[in-house]
Amino acid sequence: MCGIAGILGAFRSDAGRALVGRMTDALAHRGPDAEGFHLVPGQAAIGHRRLSIIDVQHGAQPMLSDDGRYSLSFNGEIYNYLELRQALSRKGVEFKTFSDTEVLLRLLIADGVDCIPKLNGMFAFVFHDSADGSWIAARDHFGIKPFYYAQAEDQFVFASEIKAILLHPEISARRNESALHDYMTFQFCLANQTLFEGVSKLEPGHFLLGRGSRILQDVCYWDHDFTVDEYHTEDYFLDTLGHLLEDSVRLQVRSDVPLGSYVSGGIDSSLVALLAAGAIDQPLPIFHGRFSEGPAYDESRYARMVGEQMGGDYYEVVPGPKDFVESMPGLIFALDEPLAGPGVFPQFMVSRLAKEHVTVVLGGQGGDELFGGYARYLVGYLEQALKGAIHGTQEEGRHLVTLESVIPQLSLLKQYVPLLRHFWSRGVFDEMDSRYFHLIDRSGGVERSLASEFLAGFEKGEVFDRFREVFNSPNTTSYINKMTHFDMKTLLPALLQVEDRVSMAVSLESRVPLLDHRIVDLVTRIPPPLKFEGGRTKHLLKAASRNVLPDEVLHREDKMGFPVPLKEWMKGGVVRDFVGDTLLCDRSLTRGLYRPEELRRMLEDQGVGARALWGALCLELWHRRFIDAN
Repeated sequence: MCGIAGILGAFRSDAGRALVGRMTDALAHRGPDAEGFHLVPGQAAIGHRRLSIIDVQHGAQPMLSDDGRYSLSFNGEIYNYLELRQALSRKGVEFKTFSDTEVLLRLLIADGVDCIPKLNGMFAFVFHDSADGSWIAARDHFGIKPFYYAQAEDQFVFASEIKAILLHPEISARRNESALHDYMTFQFCLANQTLFEGVSKLEPGHFLLGRGSRILQDVCYWDHDFTVDEYHTEDYFLDTLGHLLEDSVRLQVRSDVPLGSYVSGGIDSSLVALLAAGAIDQPLPIFHGRFSEGPAYDESRYARMVGEQMGGDYYEVVPGPKDFVESMPGLIFALDEPLAGPGVFPQFMVSRLAKEHVTVVLGGQGGDELFGGYARYLVGYLEQALKGAIHGTQEEGRHLVTLESVIPQLSLLKQYVPLLRHFWSRGVFDEMDSRYFHLIDRSGGVERSLASEFLAGFEKGEVFDRFREVFNSPNTTSYINKMTHFDMKTLLPALLQVEDRVSMAVSLESRVPLLDHRIVDLVTRIPPPLKFEGGRTKHLLKAASRNVLPDEVLHREDKMGFPVPLKEWMKGGVVRDFVGDTLLCDRSLTRGLYRPEELRRMLEDQGVGARALWGALCLELWHRRFIDAN
C-alpha cells in the first residue's frame, strides 16, 4: 500500500524532480516507510511513497527493469503474486526480490496489458517505457485503489490523491458544476468525474494507454457480467461461493507485517474475520467502534461474540462529540471530496485504533452491493410485487418476488418508515429506472434549501440521464441486477474511496476480501430468484455462511450501518457550536449555494443527522480547505 505521483511528457528535469517531490510529500501518510524517484529527462518524473507490507527489506519503488528501460510505480497488493511468480519462473524468469512489485514489473515487460486481467488484487500503477515514452496506467477491477489524473500543457499529471495533483502550477482547484449536481443528488460523482474541474479519476476496471503527455486509449478490461447462468443448481453456487470466499481470504492474509480485522457485528465483516482467523496460525485481533449514546448506537455485543469465537484480542473505540469536531476538517482534507454519510467519522476512528496494533486490516466492504443487502432493494421489490399483483405485469418475465413471499421480510423495514413515506409519495408504478432513482435521490430535502440562482442551473434531467445510462445496462434485465449493478458501479467506488482514505490517513492498509473478482463473476451470473429469494436480503451469503457465523449474527434483523448520534449531539455543546459556526459564517452564507434562511432552519429543525445538513456541512468544509485556499 503506497502513494504514487508523477508527470509524463515534456518538462525541465530540475523543475520536474522538485515538483514531484512536493507531490509525494503530500502523500507521505500513504507511505511513511520509504520514498523514491525516477527521472527520464524530457519524458517522465515519477515518485513513490511506500508502506512496506510484502518483502519489507526490498521492493523499493519506482522499480526499474535490469536494463533501466522500464519503470513501475505501483500502489496496492497483488494477492496472487506467488502463483504468478511461479508461472514466470517456469518460463526462466529470474527474480531479485520476493515482492509483488517485481512480479508485476516482469509480467508487464513480458505480456504488456494482457497481464492485467490475470491480477487478483487491489492496484493502481503507471508502467513507463523510456524507449519511446509510452506508458500504461491501470486501476483494479472495483476501484479499491485510487488513480487521479489531469492534463497540463504537454504534461499528463497523475497521483493517488487529488491534493497532490493540485500542487502543479498549471492546475487550480476549481469547482466542477456538473459533478456538484451529482453530489447534491447522490453524495458522490458519476463516471470519471470529480468535484474538481479538469481532474478525472481512472474508472475501475480500466487502463489507459499513452505516449508522452497524450492519452491514446481508455480501455475497459473487466466489467460486471449479469448474463444469467441457468445451468447450475443452488447447491453448486453455494459450494463454489464458499470455496471462493475461503480462497480469497487465504490470499489476502498474505502479509509480512501484523494483521487484524474490522468487525462491526454484521454478517460481512464477521464472516471475513472468522475465515481469516482460520487461515492463519496465530490469534487475529479485531477492532470495533461504538457510541455511548444508547443501544441504537452500540453493536458491540455482536462484535464481542465474534471475537470470543475467534479467540483473538478485542479492541474498541468510543468516539465522542469532541472527537467529531476535531476530526472533521482533517477528514474532508483526507477524502479530497465530500462523500457518503456520517459513518466516515467512526470509520476513521476505528482505523486509527487499528493502526496502534497492526499495519494491515481486513474488512467486509462490498457485501451489501454484491449480495443485495440494502433495505431499499426490499422497498423496491415491495412496490414491484404490488404492481404485479394489481396490474398483472411481469417486467422480469416472471415475478421474482411475490406479495406472499415478501411479507415475512417487511419487519426489516421498521427503521425505514421515513424512506417509505417519501417513496410512496410519488413515482409509484413508474419504470424501474425512475423508481430506483427516486429511492436513491438525496436531493429531495436539498432543493428547497438551494439558492435560487444555483437551483436554476441544477440540471436534474441531465443527472437522471447519466444515472439511467448506468442503471439500464444491456445485460441487467432483472430489477435486483439493475439495482446492484448501479450500486457496484457508483456507490461502491465512493465507499471504497472512503475506505482507502480513512485507512491511509493513518498509514494503515485496508483489504476487502469479498471483492475478489472471481466472487463477483460468480454472483452476478446467479439467477436472480436465487439471489433475492422471497425478498431476503443477502440470502446467498447467509446460506454460505451458516456453518461459520454465530446464529445471533447470522439471523439478526437490527443491523445498524454504523449510525452516528449527531441528532443527540446537535442539541447543544461543541458539535452544535461547530456546525453552526461553519454553516452560518459569512463565507458560507455568501457562497451562493444555499439560502441562508434555510441553513438556519436546517440547524433548528432537522438536526445534522439529516442528509441535507450533513451534505451542506461537508461541502462547506471542502470549499474552505480546497477552493478558498486556491
